[in-house]
Amino acid sequence: MPHWRSGAMGKRHLLADVGGTHTRIGLTNAQGRLCPDSARRYRTADFSGLAAALAFYLRDLGCPSVAGVCAGVAGPVGADGAQLTNLDWFIAPDDLRAATGAAQVHLLNDLQAQAYALDDLDDAALVPVVPGRARPDGARLVLGVGTGCNVAVAHRIGDDLFVPPAESGHTGLPHGEAQINALVDHMSHTHPHKPIEAVLSGPGLLRLHHWLGGTASDIKAIIAQHRTGQDGTAAETMRVFARLVGTVAGDMCLHHMATGGLYLIGGVARAVAPHLASLGMQACFVAKGPYRQILQDIPITLIDDDTAALKGCARFLRQIPRATSH
Repeated sequence: MPHWRSGAMGKRHLLADVGGTHTRIGLTNAQGRLCPDSARRYRTADFSGLAAALAFYLRDLGCPSVAGVCAGVAGPVGADGAQLTNLDWFIAPDDLRAATGAAQVHLLNDLQAQAYALDDLDDAALVPVVPGRARPDGARLVLGVGTGCNVAVAHRIGDDLFVPPAESGHTGLPHGEAQINALVDHMSHTHPHKPIEAVLSGPGLLRLHHWLGGTASDIKAIIAQHRTGQDGTAAETMRVFARLVGTVAGDMCLHHMATGGLYLIGGVARAVAPHLASLGMQACFVAKGPYRQILQDIPITLIDDDTAALKGCARFLRQIPRATSH
């Protein structure tokens, strides 16, 4: 019998990770953690909104209702709901309550949810990219590179984690060497505020490739061409992308003094991570003048867990009783 079939469904919570390309949905188990065999992944564009996706999921699993919903959303969250950045979805708590029967609805930014998962990930899901010496008491920074780009920072407060919201993917691209400056100037024609995610994302990697004169139609082709060494433009695309990852990640780690480690997550991050170290990312990551040693000590790790944000939503829900009792 599947785990979600046992016990009172009314005590379960729905967990959702809402991205621009895919939406992942799962259920908590009796211990308030993600029930692994309940996790499903859907194409976000196949639904009119999150309420419709959650209702479909509950029908598919034969669950009439749940006690609550916690969703990590790829966009800014306000008091009245959340707006996806790369898809025309507005998520209103009342719509989720009506679709699921949930009494409580909690919305987070999706990178917040990823960061809340850091203490709940299996060792096998943590893939070293660059070694370092993490400080146990240091903040940890999660950099998400997928359909979009953003960061979240996890701070320890006793036994709990505190992860404030952020929309760092829409802060400005860095200036630096002549090629990067030319790229940033070029981005201003289509993205006037020149956001980081205009380049550090799946669509951004493709934009970079085309700006360099490449003709690949998707990022899988770029990475494959780079791996075989048969396309110089693909190799240059990956080199510039890796250097930008290093520069931006180094800036963000200094912003937040993330001495506990840098964690990369997202579909694009998983695709490019095996190549980052050999393409010069680390040299750009540590190039911060007198703060070079601080950056050299920060280990860089890939999170290879498609359900990380669901686990983070479950962690957030488990902390609520302690937070409200303070």
